[in-house]
Amino acid sequence: MTLEDQINQTLMDAILKLAHEEDLGEAGDLTTSLLPEAAYTATGRWSLVAREPGHFCGKAVLPAMLDALAPEIKLDWVDPRSDVDAVQGGDVVARFSGRVCQMLAAERTLLNFLQHLSGVATLTSRYVEAVVGTHAKILDTRKTTPGWRTLEKYAVRCGGGHNHRIGLYDAILIKDNHLADIPKDRLAHSVFEMLGKIRTLPAEPAFVEVECDTLDQLAELLKVVGIDVILLDNFTTDVLRSAVTMRNDAGLRGKVELEASGGITLDTVRGIAETGVERIAIGAITHSAPILDLALDAE
Repeated sequence: MTLEDQINQTLMDAILKLAHEEDLGEAGDLTTSLLPEAAYTATGRWSLVAREPGHFCGKAVLPAMLDALAPEIKLDWVDPRSDVDAVQGGDVVARFSGRVCQMLAAERTLLNFLQHLSGVATLTSRYVEAVVGTHAKILDTRKTTPGWRTLEKYAVRCGGGHNHRIGLYDAILIKDNHLADIPKDRLAHSVFEMLGKIRTLPAEPAFVEVECDTLDQLAELLKVVGIDVILLDNFTTDVLRSAVTMRNDAGLRGKVELEASGGITLDTVRGIAETGVERIAIGAITHSAPILDLALDAE
């Protein structure tokens, strides 16, 4: 999968159109309209500059953003490292040229998109760096901004993370609420019955995952054929180690992956990765990422 894969172009165009309309309304940029004619029709050049270290994200969507927000602004150059390598404070990421009035009107919206996506990529990269040397990979969740999901998941990939399911439509995740009130001695049978209905679904799921809250539940789920991933929700590191041992002793290492989730931070993620789980899902990388400070400087 390339970084650009799974970006919903139609949805992105709709988001850009909405952002453009909410900023310009029906009257347009009132302030820029006050400029002298010579300034209003002038052309200029700008640099997109990182004001702090981080991970830029936006190379794949910059052309579409300019088409929607400032069609007379040209993307002259974008750093080939963009969306792959980290940037340092003061690094020039891209250069633009075109009509000054269009850039003045589009600048804030352009930066809003790029700063948010770069913030997601930056926070993701910090989690990825924290687990280097382990077998765990960092995954996002569905805790995304409405309408922004494919863009935020693209940003996660830019930061070196991995995507969980895109939505409810592409994979199965049986959570604790789906299994509420099912007694432990019926858990394996109930899940087995649910999985037996997969062949009747309108689409084949990318994977099947089931959540558990205790080691007793895990023991039951390990009996069920057809589960690809078991989600260990809010387990302590000691209990996670026990879960990994149980899975391995059942002869399911390499067949059933274990995913840790729930309240994981940069301070705790390394210890969780060292328990032996293969997946760590972190909602914060999308719902709580601070922006990366970027600026458009006139040249």
